[in-house]
Amino acid sequence: MLIGMGDGNILKTKEHNVREADTIKTDLSLAIEAVLDKKGLDLVVLDLRGISTFTDYFVIASGTSVRQTQAIADAVEMRLRAEKVRGSIEGYREGEWILLDYGDFLVHVFTQNKRDYFDLERLWGDAPRVAVEGAAEALPRRKRRALPDKL
Repeated sequence: MLIGMGDGNILKTKEHNVREADTIKTDLSLAIEAVLDKKGLDLVVLDLRGISTFTDYFVIASGTSVRQTQAIADAVEMRLRAEKVRGSIEGYREGEWILLDYGDFLVHVFTQNKRDYFDLERLWGDAPRVAVEGAAEALPRRKRRALPDKL
């Protein structure tokens, strides 16, 4: 099952609908679907084409616990492995920031504290966000508490 409304649309940009056959790999769609199936929170897809030389897309999501972040990572890996797509995984054992690298896209699965701390959406603020059919609207990032001058 592809993400979208059944007409081949997976992701939508503000300018136009992007069709799977045109520019988005099926692999990216499968990864997003796996994140959504495992109830990944605050799903954001950043389009890094033209900004980054090492990948085209970031898929960023949160889990409520280490166990959920691991379940999300497992689901992404299993879904893509079934299609003979191999990637590398880092951070799985700790589970607070799991990175799945599939070359054309990276999937970042965070616990909320780690996501707030690293704030990839701010770091890559120049990247356009790509709306995903079926994903909830992005939540506003919490403001970080100022660290005291002296510890």
